[in-house]
Amino acid sequence: MEELINRIVAHVGLDAPVARKSVGMMLGFLQQNGDADKVSALIGALDGGAEAVAEANYQQGFMPGVMGLGSQLMQNGLGMGEITGVAKETIRFGREKVGAAEIDEMVASVPGLSQFI
Repeated sequence: MEELINRIVAHVGLDAPVARKSVGMMLGFLQQNGDADKVSALIGALDGGAEAVAEANYQQGFMPGVMGLGSQLMQNGLGMGEITGVAKETIRFGREKVGAAEIDEMVASVPGLSQFI
């Protein structure tokens, strides 16, 4: 998890605690909306990933799907560019650690997600 957070800090410019919470929220969203096996593999590749998901405690709000996640991340102070940056770094990391095919299948399993990656 620290490797991913460090990448986000360096490439997106977020503080580490904000990056960690954002990743936790994204992973929580994926747990609720994506292919369970693929999401579990991604979380498992992140030492501390399960803890980050638990800490972020993502709950789907009134607006479902990717747009609802984006809305919640914006409420936590992220702009659209930062949200996209965190998502891209997380997916890039997943492709390296889990495998491109598995992560691409996970992304494809969530309606609308591919347009933000």
